[in-house]
Amino acid sequence: MGIMFQDTSGRWVDLGEPFQHVFTDNNQIQVCERREKFSHSLGDIELVQIILPNIYIVHGDMRLKDPKFRVRATNTFDTVELHFALTGDGIVENHVYNARYSFSPNMHNIFYMPELDGIAAYSCKTPFTFLEIHLKRDYFLAITQNTTPTLERFAEKVAGSKYVTIGNECMPITLDMHRCLHEIINCRFKGGLKQLFLQSKCIELLAMQAEAVEAVAHPEDKRVLKSGYEKDCILYAREYLLEHLTDPPSLQELATLAGTNTFKLKNGFRELFNTTVFGYLNEVKLTQARELLLSGFTIKDVADQLGYSSVQHFGTAFRKKFGVSPGKAR
Repeated sequence: MGIMFQDTSGRWVDLGEPFQHVFTDNNQIQVCERREKFSHSLGDIELVQIILPNIYIVHGDMRLKDPKFRVRATNTFDTVELHFALTGDGIVENHVYNARYSFSPNMHNIFYMPELDGIAAYSCKTPFTFLEIHLKRDYFLAITQNTTPTLERFAEKVAGSKYVTIGNECMPITLDMHRCLHEIINCRFKGGLKQLFLQSKCIELLAMQAEAVEAVAHPEDKRVLKSGYEKDCILYAREYLLEHLTDPPSLQELATLAGTNTFKLKNGFRELFNTTVFGYLNEVKLTQARELLLSGFTIKDVADQLGYSSVQHFGTAFRKKFGVSPGKAR
């Protein structure tokens, strides 16, 4: 969708339409991609836009100077949005539907809103980075038949052109979702292979979101996290862990920092992210290690940078995760 912002001086800033002529009739294309930077009184915005048949992907980085501004969608395409907030906090009030959306780091949701006109407020202290996948309405309806009850109810609203969000609150982005998002942003394929790869990743993310929504809609009696506060403690623990990858605290230290106990920490972490605390830490470190190796860093530099006790220890962990040695991964 084309987006317009109004800064505190009352001036409208138009970010333009994403390949409007292509996205309107794009069944014959493979992949179109455009990278743009915008510098305005509002702040600095960097966007990467990718067009596939029936799919529009946009990811970007907003470093804003104005904490609050008007926002309006222009010539909105009829799409369903898979939204992933990666860093930064924000709130959008859509006056058309009297709805309010809150965005926090590492959270996701699915929206269908044919119109957008309202107020946006983002933190100016932290860059807001995000990735959105927009699926054409008819395409979304076709691929969500005979799926999950919650997704089918959502699709019924979409079919009736009614505003709807799939979750009352945004949900945590899982490690598998992060992996998928990372692969979309850093896709190295070209042409037809790139189209197939990106299409498959978009559908994979939709499937994982649907699975996450069902888990929220049908909680098990054995759930450990009983309140929003307890959930926030686990989310804080994850953020702290990500900020201290090379020098992580012990489980007891992390639990104390997060305002919980080790039982809640261990079981709550598995409940939200389907893995252990240090299993999550290991996955993140090894994923970063692979990217550093592909960027040209030496094996020793990567092992040192990510806090491994030795090159041998790093090599063993890497081989166990990816099935090849760090040397062959390069």
